[in-house]
Amino acid sequence: MLFHVKMTVNLPLDMDPTKAAKLKADEKELAQRLQQEGKWRHLWRIAGHYANYSVFDLASVEALHDTLLQLPLFPYMDIEIEGLCRHPSSIHDDDR
Repeated sequence: MLFHVKMTVNLPLDMDPTKAAKLKADEKELAQRLQQEGKWRHLWRIAGHYANYSVFDLASVEALHDTLLQLPLFPYMDIEIEGLCRHPSSIHDDDR
C-alpha cells in the first residue's frame, strides 16, 4: 500500500543542541535504510519549512504506524497521512 505522509518537525527551541544533532543523525540513518529497503519510496523537503512530503510503500496501515513510531523525531512531529491508489490514467505500471 502506498501512503502520502506529511511530517512537520517541531523541536523545542530550548532543546540541547547536542541532543537535537543526535536525533537528526539517527533519523537520517533510519530514513536512508528504509529507502534502501524500498519502504520509504520518496522523500521531499518542503521549501521554507522543517517538514517533508514522503511516500511510503508498506503492507498495511499498521506497518506504516509501526514504522513512523520508530522515527527518532516522531515525538516532535505533526503527521498527516493519506492512502494512495493507482490512477487509471497513470502510464506507470509499477505503482500499486
